[in-house]
Amino acid sequence: MSERRPNVVLILSDDHGYADRGATGIHPDVRTPALDRLAAEGVTLTEGYVTAPVCSPSRAGLIAGQYQARWGVHWFGDSRYPDHAPSLAEQFQGLGYVTGYLGKVHYGPERVGERGTPPHHGFDVTFYGLAGQQTGRLNYLRHSRAAVAEYGEFGTAVSAVQPMLEGDTEVDCEGFLTDELGRRARRFVTDSVRAGQPFFLMLAFNAVHNFCWQLPAAELEKRGLPTHADYQGGREDYLDWYDGQVRPNLENGREYYLAQLELMDAQIGRLLDTLDAQGVAEDTVVVYLTDNGGSNCNFADNTPLRGTKYTLWEGGVRVPYLLRWPAGGIPAGRHRDGPVSSMDLYPTLLAAAGAAPAAYAHCDGNNLLPLLRHDDRGATHAVLHWDNGFQWAVRAGRWKLLWVDPDSAEVQGLRDVEKAEPGLGWQLFDLAADPAETTDLAAAEPGTVAELRALHDRWRAEVAGRHVEPHPGHAGRK
Repeated sequence: MSERRPNVVLILSDDHGYADRGATGIHPDVRTPALDRLAAEGVTLTEGYVTAPVCSPSRAGLIAGQYQARWGVHWFGDSRYPDHAPSLAEQFQGLGYVTGYLGKVHYGPERVGERGTPPHHGFDVTFYGLAGQQTGRLNYLRHSRAAVAEYGEFGTAVSAVQPMLEGDTEVDCEGFLTDELGRRARRFVTDSVRAGQPFFLMLAFNAVHNFCWQLPAAELEKRGLPTHADYQGGREDYLDWYDGQVRPNLENGREYYLAQLELMDAQIGRLLDTLDAQGVAEDTVVVYLTDNGGSNCNFADNTPLRGTKYTLWEGGVRVPYLLRWPAGGIPAGRHRDGPVSSMDLYPTLLAAAGAAPAAYAHCDGNNLLPLLRHDDRGATHAVLHWDNGFQWAVRAGRWKLLWVDPDSAEVQGLRDVEKAEPGLGWQLFDLAADPAETTDLAAAEPGTVAELRALHDRWRAEVAGRHVEPHPGHAGRK
């Protein structure tokens, strides 16, 4: 194994479906040769979870290595950057790494200059868009002051055409953003190697988030796909327009989605080639995962899992999760079972870089190196929790308990706008026998339900650091 500090590339995509990789063999029309290469040359974590079924809380948990409930974050409305703890990037800076952040930023409604922006939590080189200022999105094709003037105030926000940022400075980017992120990632790697510095790169693609039909004209022509217009109006008819851009109303929706996925994969492939060309591939940790389950409204597929983004079924929180590091003793082409989390990246990557355990002692995540190297299941999680306020879940061993508040206004909004069905009330599943969550055992296993409810209540009290009232649903509603 290498004695020097490895480089680290952490690739985070957006809304990528669990089934949508060529290596799964589920869909012959899915072409992801770069991700398949990562799987063939590294480890696939088959039960890899994120901490929330939506992007902002999930990304906040990842960068801090903790449950976001520790700082009061549950859903979009209360999500914010975890400024109570050092970020993963700050830890790498302390180890002498040069750090880079490229792509989508969305911990909450951060503004330029705030700690939630990459240049203010440990990233030296940055090129990013603040999705929290743009209804969670980045446009695939347009980011400029000219576009802002053209689209108007509301159209600018929902079509996400605000200029990108380098540091705290606005920069125009008229062109396919996936390609630009890939180009800058390759340059960052090349510059870092030439400077003789170990590097930590976080590459946060906006692919394959809506609106997937925003493709370069040449790609649309090559694939025989029609052009759709961005929204440039006021608030009055936006929801009608939005409904026409998502399942089931967007014709060719799956084809647009797969095109975005293939083009992102191509940029990942070129980045892997650059690591090869620079002679650093063997001793670079490369990680790939997505921020939450694939989105039904964007035509992602989470087969064989039930559910979609926004829900706490497996399809909302279990994600593609790949890690490659040949010089670090990570074997090629292996699958590792057992529950792991995006929170585990914080301690795992720092441990790989030689950080003292004290650097990640505050984390809720585990160091996964023993699992990755030797299939040591002691590194997996005995219990994992999710808490979105109106819905929550706990997994303990083979059992998973979910609660969705039947009286929540969020549920109807998810159904009407995002085409997501979270279910209602209590649901209990045996994931060992039924990973697709087809059979609800809550009525048949009241003792297990009671045990998991109590386990989750104790967790809520612990992360809040004080006594808390029972969660909605814990007063005994059936």
